[in-house]
Amino acid sequence: MSKKNSHKQQNQFSPRVLLSAYQCGAGMGSVSQIGWEWYSRLSTKVPVTLITHIRNREILKKYNSPLNNSEIIFIDTEWFAAPLWKIANKLFPHSEHAVFLLSQIDFFIYDWLAKREVKRQIKNGKNWDIVHAVTPVSPSAPTSLHKTGLPLIVGPLNGGLESPKNFPELMKADSAWFYPIKKIGRIFDLFIGSARNAKKILTATVSTIAAFPKKYQAKCLPMLENGVDLNLFKPTEWQTIPDQNNALKILFVGRLIPAKAVSLLLEAVRRFSLEFPVELSIVGEGPMREEWQNLANELGLNQIAKFYGNLSLPEISEKMQDCHVFCLPSVRESGGAVLLEAMATARPVIAVDYGGPKEIVDSEVGEAIAPNGTEAVIFGLYDAFCSVLANPTKWQNRGKAGRKRAEKLFGWEAKIGSVIELYKKTLVESDPQFEKSAEVERWAIN
Repeated sequence: MSKKNSHKQQNQFSPRVLLSAYQCGAGMGSVSQIGWEWYSRLSTKVPVTLITHIRNREILKKYNSPLNNSEIIFIDTEWFAAPLWKIANKLFPHSEHAVFLLSQIDFFIYDWLAKREVKRQIKNGKNWDIVHAVTPVSPSAPTSLHKTGLPLIVGPLNGGLESPKNFPELMKADSAWFYPIKKIGRIFDLFIGSARNAKKILTATVSTIAAFPKKYQAKCLPMLENGVDLNLFKPTEWQTIPDQNNALKILFVGRLIPAKAVSLLLEAVRRFSLEFPVELSIVGEGPMREEWQNLANELGLNQIAKFYGNLSLPEISEKMQDCHVFCLPSVRESGGAVLLEAMATARPVIAVDYGGPKEIVDSEVGEAIAPNGTEAVIFGLYDAFCSVLANPTKWQNRGKAGRKRAEKLFGWEAKIGSVIELYKKTLVESDPQFEKSAEVERWAIN
């Protein structure tokens, strides 16, 4: 058999994947970035048809999509989504999470139209082997794509996180009273049957697993929804050792919304600055930027705390390489992609021990601060900064351990490879004919 024909025979079992990513676009926010990573990386391995919202068309074109070995189906609901988004922003000007929850109603229309379009194409002769819904990453957004007759993989999902009880003012500012609306999604799931009919549900945290009825939890497989580009976020040594003469360089990256609790970080830095030199870089935009900039000035940090606005991923990588320690003081963080990026850069990480960071940060890679209220977090941050100065070698080693963990668990290539293997296993379980074929053992992962 010629090498060419052998390669062709090996690839005949590569799954034809229908990838549903309601949010999908490079540099368009964390969830859209997740959709883009799945699409761009899967399409280098297997044939992919991306089904996504039409609002993503321009950014996908900018990045030369459709990519090789793929095609795209766009679903248009802007007639409903655009006015809904405007209403949500007027109702919740400071809470992007609440805006997302209300705007998510549009997803159900998108999903219904996507299911209808896929069934139409299947009727006209189009074939796929498996459907994988990757965004939204919330359990409150069940999909009906199993009704196309294709085996369904859902996730990785991240959600089900309850609001912390020790930060009432921050949660009030973040319109946390509106969060219970997400439970409506669970009611929809009873009728849509996403969890009931999914072959596997990829789940990021223990809170996510608990969000599903116990009878479906056996389908859940652990996988963080976020990954990291290990080639972009490269490990580097500290440029200086922080001490009495060299400022401790602290970095925050994230949306400037109440739950991120940058106000607590500013107060901790103020206390630390009374004793030691320090520099704080704040990267990101959001409704709290002006208020937090004013707070920094009131605290006398105008020469210490610098606000940089939104930066590109390569620019964020450079900022991480320039800092000593990465700090995410968020009191309600369901994910934590920036923590993975900092760890990949070999930077030790400091975060509040709640939600997504609780699954990521421990004493091997940094410091997890107990979520015992605002003053406790402020003191915990201050104490951690003092520890960096007192034990720089220990903290450098934490950064190196973070890089090793990122390489082992969080790189996108490893994540994509493991899911392709999951596709294979799912198809074998769904169709006994796969099990009878010896050729399936030569299913190629290019």
